[in-house]
Amino acid sequence: MIEPSEPVLLDVSERIATVTLNRPESRNALNSELLQRLPHALSAADADDNVDVIILTGADPAFCAGLDLAELTAEGGTRLIDGPLEGQGRRSRGPLPPLGKPLIGAINGPAVTGGFELALNCDFLVASELANFGDTHARLGILPAWGMSVLLPQAVGVRRAREISFTGNFIGAAEALALGLVNHVVAHDDLIPFTRRLAADIVGNDQAALRQVRTTYAAITHDDDAWETEARASRAWQRTQFSPDQIAARRAAVIERGREQ
Repeated sequence: MIEPSEPVLLDVSERIATVTLNRPESRNALNSELLQRLPHALSAADADDNVDVIILTGADPAFCAGLDLAELTAEGGTRLIDGPLEGQGRRSRGPLPPLGKPLIGAINGPAVTGGFELALNCDFLVASELANFGDTHARLGILPAWGMSVLLPQAVGVRRAREISFTGNFIGAAEALALGLVNHVVAHDDLIPFTRRLAADIVGNDQAALRQVRTTYAAITHDDDAWETEARASRAWQRTQFSPDQIAARRAAVIERGREQ
């Protein structure tokens, strides 16, 4: 197990691995260290013969606030965007490594922008009643690079996805359930127990068959051309339009707007 002081925690019990984003003081924002540790924790769980299912969650009060804007706007901070995009193959996108085992997102609080994309990269989602979701790329002046424009339309339909991305409005757990973004909404204290019960149902399957079913779903739903289109647009934007100073100026307004919504 990773030590509790680490930015990513890994716990394994009853053939279920729980990976926890552990920067609660910054609402689990994705800084360089967390982005390095998260793929290692997920890969370790995926390679563990004692694990059949992985749960990804955050330390309260948030699931993930997205990229660490303080680091992003610091000198050299663009590596937070550039790093995960470089040299990735078909199955490695964004901050997640290739996985052969099911990955359930247990969304315990706000999942914003890059954190929203992280959630979308899970196989399916269970949300706390306290969860909400927001795509604030356009409000911050950055472009998605981890699958927002591919995975969000798959989850809620292209017109709803456009509204979410164009407005930057937050949607609560109940609306996320109605849209089909999440599979279940449960009381906050029951989030992990409920998700573990679903994971236990998955553990009870023939694992070879289950993983082949997952691979088949991935082959059908992953559009490589769409992912590459998003990646190209993001890289071009970073080269010509990306402005750390403007992001810093917009950050406070975006945070306040999220609180109001």
